[in-house]
Amino acid sequence: MGMVQKRKKMHYGDTHLQRRWRVRNRRRDLDQIDDDLRTRSGELINQNVDLEKPGFAQFYCVHCAKYFIDDTAMQAHFRTKVHKRRLKALETEPYSIEESERAAGRGSFQKPKKRVMETQPTKEEVIGGKRIKVTEVAENDSNAMEQDDQKPTTSVKANRKRKQKMDT
Repeated sequence: MGMVQKRKKMHYGDTHLQRRWRVRNRRRDLDQIDDDLRTRSGELINQNVDLEKPGFAQFYCVHCAKYFIDDTAMQAHFRTKVHKRRLKALETEPYSIEESERAAGRGSFQKPKKRVMETQPTKEEVIGGKRIKVTEVAENDSNAMEQDDQKPTTSVKANRKRKQKMDT
């Protein structure tokens, strides 16, 4: 009967290895992706063939800044929680220099604008002329949505019935 084998450390510090793994999985930030969506989304969907990238750079998700092997992998990615979470994060306007100055006291506070994000169209739809839409939600629509949330859960009819029961 022996003891459980424990992995021995070969060297004292492995910070250089940690740095390499941390940088390897780095993706573009939300403000960079937002800039791509506004300026060059068509270019990113229709890229030239690049043999160094997965799928020869033909299947690219603009919202997640990620390359895929083929169209089925990209369509499966559109249904995942990771992609939906990224779309939700892109709904709010990205943090800007003007907003940081307002937070520091140089200006009045403004709420970040809400936007409606849709998943990017397929390659055939882009060739047909469809583009990525980024539409801002008007404040009237957001106020109406907030007022709908504040409505009472019971209906007027149910309240009438309760009053009648209490009177008798």
